[in-house]
Amino acid sequence: MQKSKNLAQLLILFLVLTSCSEYQRVLNKGTTEEQYKLAVKMYETQKYAKAIRLFEKITPSYRGKPQMERIRFMVSQSNFNEKNYVDAGYYFERFVNLYPKSSKVEEAAFLSALSYYKASPRFSLDPTDTNKALESFQRFIDKYPDSDKLNEANKYYGELRHKLEKKSFEIAKTYYRTADYDTRNYRAAIVAFDNLLTDYLGTSFKEEALYYRLKAAHDFARKSTFRRKKERIEEAIKAYDKLKKNFPESKFMKESNKMLSALHKEQKQLVKS
Repeated sequence: MQKSKNLAQLLILFLVLTSCSEYQRVLNKGTTEEQYKLAVKMYETQKYAKAIRLFEKITPSYRGKPQMERIRFMVSQSNFNEKNYVDAGYYFERFVNLYPKSSKVEEAAFLSALSYYKASPRFSLDPTDTNKALESFQRFIDKYPDSDKLNEANKYYGELRHKLEKKSFEIAKTYYRTADYDTRNYRAAIVAFDNLLTDYLGTSFKEEALYYRLKAAHDFARKSTFRRKKERIEEAIKAYDKLKKNFPESKFMKESNKMLSALHKEQKQLVKS
């Protein structure tokens, strides 16, 4: 029994070594046709890294030939399956541009967007791939409104948009939090919250953004010089009015009412001065 087991293990090892040596031979010294056939075999047996190396070797020889469409799609899919998402996004995007009449073009368009989505980092990091994914999903949604992937595309689009909204919101809050060290950051915070509310209409951060915008305007007004205090108090009161108009039952109203009272008290003192 043990002898049979050992023979089976030796046979498997022999097949693996033979397979590896065959792959290296074709990769380094095989004809273009041999490399193409082995690349397809590697792709179909899910050995994507090996397939990519072979496809890279043969691509120059197949440019302009009928096989090139299939090669480009397999290269894109191989990179996706290997989790090389930035490369996959780029290759699928090129496929869409090069083969607009292909039967695979809708699938490639979706996978390009999905690749950039998977490459998209957490909200606090560089949003380049997040923006690419958003743009790609928007193009897909516009071009394929009847696609069976539409619900999935809309879901991913919503997640990406939320990620950018959160980034914008956190940047604005950072300006506010650091304003004690640099009062110019009160103005920067107000502008940043305004940009968030303008750029992302209907954002889930709207209530909190309006509240923090009020806090920034309130603090800025109270720390202003006599010459600028009147106009800044008026701006802060407008910020309060906007919060109350949009969210009359806001969880922030109790604190906001305290700020409004403080602003009115400052106004009265200015009149007496």
